[in-house]
Amino acid sequence: MTRFRFADIGNQSGKTVLVTGANTGLGFEIGRHLALRGARVLMACRNRAKGEDAIARIESEMPGADLQFLALDLADMESIRAAVDRVANEARLDVLINNAGLMMPALGYAHGVEQQIGVNHLGHFALTGLLLDRLASDGGGRVVTQASIAHRGARLDLDNLDARKGYDRNAFYKQSKLANLLFTLELDRRLRAAGSPVAALACHPGVAKTEIARHVGPAKVVLPLIGWLLNSPQCGALPALQAATDPQAHGGDYFGPYGLAELRGSCSGPAYISGNARDASVARQLWTRSVELTGIDPALPVG
Repeated sequence: MTRFRFADIGNQSGKTVLVTGANTGLGFEIGRHLALRGARVLMACRNRAKGEDAIARIESEMPGADLQFLALDLADMESIRAAVDRVANEARLDVLINNAGLMMPALGYAHGVEQQIGVNHLGHFALTGLLLDRLASDGGGRVVTQASIAHRGARLDLDNLDARKGYDRNAFYKQSKLANLLFTLELDRRLRAAGSPVAALACHPGVAKTEIARHVGPAKVVLPLIGWLLNSPQCGALPALQAATDPQAHGGDYFGPYGLAELRGSCSGPAYISGNARDASVARQLWTRSVELTGIDPALPVG
């Protein structure tokens, strides 16, 4: 597979793509580039004012862009279900990009567990599970989940998802990103076992200069000093755009920046997956626990 660049994003006219966390950072750039290539983009985020502002910014660059705000709070199951109901009114759904996330906030909760695993993984697990039939019915879409190089060296502690045995926000962030990859690879195995036309892929942005680090105190001082080393939000969006649009991409693929140990780069390609992320036994355990915690069962056979 050759390296993927912005010029390789083909015409997306006729496709509908849902992007979570689309009002800022990576999500905004993902939605922007898809809209510029002709896709209808459902800009999913919690805050209507910020979502509509993001839409206005894209429309100022491309009048007539096909964009729609979609209210979505991944920490709230009622909000997730309501968003799915609204998507049911769309003519089609071709790609779901699970991009939104939290990074190292103070301890909080979502879906009965610590909020990073709750939002970054469980919220997207539920959203994906509820949209799989729709993605399949429109000819076989893609589920693209944003992971991170932070998954390397991470360990999933299924006995402490609620942080009652201790909370280290960095460790919890890393395990949420490990969960994203475990979920993607398990979803891919199960979709294949079911003979589904839907493909599950993952990506990571390198280390991109976005608002996701707003909860990390030292980042406010360090990022302005080392910003030149980091990926821009636009370049950080490229791996997700490859996963969403590259005709050569397949289920189970994982993309990241090509350059400086996958930290940054203006092109994208296959990325490194840790041994822990490839552990199918742990992935099955995470799947079972995710069904229990969300009440959403995608009803896919074990691959």
